[in-house]
Amino acid sequence: MLPERIEGERVVLLRHTPANLPAFRRWYGDAEIARLNRHQSGPMRRDEIERFFNARILGLDSLALAIHVRETGRLIGSCAFSQIDGDNGSALYHITIGERDAWNHGYGTEATDLMLGLAFDRLGLHRVTLTVFSFNERAVASYRKSGFVLEGTARQAIWRDGRFWDEHTMGILAEEWRTLRRARDLQGRRAEDVRVLGEGAALATSAPEIASGAVAPTDEVADEASTLVAAGRTRSRG
Repeated sequence: MLPERIEGERVVLLRHTPANLPAFRRWYGDAEIARLNRHQSGPMRRDEIERFFNARILGLDSLALAIHVRETGRLIGSCAFSQIDGDNGSALYHITIGERDAWNHGYGTEATDLMLGLAFDRLGLHRVTLTVFSFNERAVASYRKSGFVLEGTARQAIWRDGRFWDEHTMGILAEEWRTLRRARDLQGRRAEDVRVLGEGAALATSAPEIASGAVAPTDEVADEASTLVAAGRTRSRG
């Protein structure tokens, strides 16, 4: 059901292999990761991690993918869907960036974006939801960037750090995701237009130097300069 590989600009999602078990032992044995993700007060036991890995990560019906840094291939986390409801087109989303030095680099947000593309474009889902503790502000901000909105709050549902905290439910619909993606595409095209206009203006400014012989460009540079200057002037007139 899941593809073998999904590529983004900074991360690549791959099917998990048995070789990833040591990483899971380290991640889910980490007290801070447990604090951010588990209802239980402490990390998972080694035997719990192994059962979870074999059943939920490597199982035949698994909907989990490993998160790798594209540039280095390093394994940094895992993301998955559970509770797939085919009749109503919904699923629950989970993500863990297990390597702490990979936090705050945008890897989790891009992995979530890729998984939402999978959910809505390839799996044909209508709705994806997740739950997050209110004190996990970094995760909440990341989910909002990917288009999730707050749908409900279980008040004082989790005991952490000597007090009760809320647990939020967030969700995103297929049409909301497509609208967000169109807006991002438009923003990207506008940024590219600005870049081309800037290059055209810079080359137009240097044109007198080229014409006077102060700069002797190669044929390739001259051709490129002419093309960019023309493009810049055309766009300016438009």
